Amino acid sequence: MAFDPPSLAALPAEIAVFPLTGALLLPGGRLPLNIFEPRYLAMVEDSLATRRSFGMIQPDPGAGRRDGEPGFYRVGCLGRLSSFAETEDGRFLITLTGVIRFAVTEELTGRGGYRRVRPDYAPYAADLMPQADGAADRPTILTALRPYFRAKSIEANWETIERMDSAALVTTLAMVCPFDPREKQALLEAPTAAARSAMLISLLQMDSLANPGQDSRPS
Repeated sequence: MAFDPPSLAALPAEIAVFPLTGALLLPGGRLPLNIFEPRYLAMVEDSLATRRSFGMIQPDPGAGRRDGEPGFYRVGCLGRLSSFAETEDGRFLITLTGVIRFAVTEELTGRGGYRRVRPDYAPYAADLMPQADGAADRPTILTALRPYFRAKSIEANWETIERMDSAALVTTLAMVCPFDPREKQALLEAPTAAARSAMLISLLQMDSLANPGQDSRPS
């Protein structure tokens, strides 16, 4: 079933957040998660019973601590719980689909051991609109991607990659490539799709400088 993006007014005014270093969720992206910690099991159960959504956000090493918990970056992404399975040992295997970014305006009292915030979605209202495919420099991304994957010893299904539309390609690569958490946060906070595409290209090129040369296409 197709998912119709909600209006700003229909988005939840208070949300649970899952702080996880290196985990990037972008609007339209799909993030698989293996949930096993008791407080986050409770968070998923509560989400299933209510709005089927929670926010992904990264801890910020430079932020202060609150009640013994690390601070987090001020921008995260609301996700819709789009698939769910429970394992025999009590874990949840879920997929979170990105809906819209948010700025944290206030951290609220926790519930069930997990953290909650009041989000401001207004600066990111454009996330609810279809992405313009032409915003990404697809040829340059693909050119930079081969030496990057080679430098990182990443095996790729090039047929699948080349079939992706440009917007999905940028979102997927930004989420799955093993960039530094600060780089992932910068990709999340990029003001436009074109800016995220340009930043992605720069990161791919910088990380592959140590391995110059031409990659050969598999036959």
